[in-house]
Amino acid sequence: MATITSLGVGSGLNLSGLVDELRAAERQKLVPILQQQSAQQTKISAYGRLESAMDRVQTSIAALNDASTFKQQKSTVTGTGVLATAGETANAGRYEVTVSQLARSGSAASNSVALDQALTAADATLSLNFGAGDTQTSYNVNIAAGSTLADIRDQINADKEAGVTASIVNDGTGYRLALSSKETGKDASLVGFSGLDSLTMDAATLRVGQDAELNVNGIAITSKTNRVEEAIQGVTLDLTAVSDSPVTLVIERDEDSLKEAINDFVKNYNEMKSTVGRMTAFNGEGETSGELIGDRTVRTIENRLRRDITDSLGEGDISRLSQMGITIDVRGRLRVDEEKLDDAVANNPEGLATFFAGDSKEGGFAGRLNATLESITSDEGIIQSSKNSAEQRIDSLEERKLRMESSIERSMERYRKQFGQLDGMIAQMNSMSNYLTQQFDMLGAMQRSK
Repeated sequence: MATITSLGVGSGLNLSGLVDELRAAERQKLVPILQQQSAQQTKISAYGRLESAMDRVQTSIAALNDASTFKQQKSTVTGTGVLATAGETANAGRYEVTVSQLARSGSAASNSVALDQALTAADATLSLNFGAGDTQTSYNVNIAAGSTLADIRDQINADKEAGVTASIVNDGTGYRLALSSKETGKDASLVGFSGLDSLTMDAATLRVGQDAELNVNGIAITSKTNRVEEAIQGVTLDLTAVSDSPVTLVIERDEDSLKEAINDFVKNYNEMKSTVGRMTAFNGEGETSGELIGDRTVRTIENRLRRDITDSLGEGDISRLSQMGITIDVRGRLRVDEEKLDDAVANNPEGLATFFAGDSKEGGFAGRLNATLESITSDEGIIQSSKNSAEQRIDSLEERKLRMESSIERSMERYRKQFGQLDGMIAQMNSMSNYLTQQFDMLGAMQRSK
């Protein structure tokens, strides 16, 4: 049987070109399927962007579902040498802090020895002494026979309970073992070490640790570390330098942080609404339209969110967003009356806390909205369900496309066979025509020769 590449050889007709045209015409049947697949893939991509926008709203509303957001305090330090962090239990107030002494760790070094010198002929014990006055303690580190200075350093550092870190210092004439307390303060301070005849402490290098000393509003305070917690309730002080003059610390409610959390929710909600708007936009002239125009999933989501945003909540001082200056415009976006919101933040933080966070995880506005968003964005949520449906539709369309391609190939094979038969018949007819022409020419020649 002739192949497609030989079609037309016998007849002289462009049968191969005709087959190509028929194939192109047949494949037009695939266009609607491919368009539907593309539309479903576009939907999946749009659902992904919508889900990301919802996730951002959910993240911002989570902060408003935490009662601590409404109790945040801020600290303002005037002066140097003190850093302050205020927790939610801090009381508003003004404090004067003076640092007279920073906490430090104790340290000491050994006499100078050769680096490769074996300092112990037999197993030995290095005794480390800590503390001050009557509170001294000691700790023993086992040192192996034949240990060099580096070996002793490594054996000390390998013992996590030793209470010191060890290093080696080159003093220009030899090497010293340098020990430093892991913790600051008098009680944890290294005050000496002994036990190795070839490695004794150089008393001139002893630097005893000390506690931090500070004064808060006339009250003397000591601390083992330079991080002082609860000297002022709910406040952590980090001491960085001795004060040349008193440092002023002001603790007050962090209104800016609370307002920022509310505005962050408004911003993310409006960005989500803008995303939905672009996806559902319709151009009256039919030139462009959003990927999810008329989509039932989007309509369901918008209805659920609109209900949560507009419904009243409880009987508290604040039961609606509008009471704190947040209203909905004609496009469904939130608008903030800054003056009204500032007043609510400054004068009614308890009412805001009750409205947003409620008395349980789902009790307030934020909890209610978060539950709705969870039903939208979770693995079993409405968006994922819509994605799954679109993917199933794509798979179904792919099966349909494969079946149609098989049908097209069967049609093309039938066309090739029919054209092959036609090509052969025309070739036979052309051959017979040539033969008859030759015979008639011979007869005519014979007639003329008589």
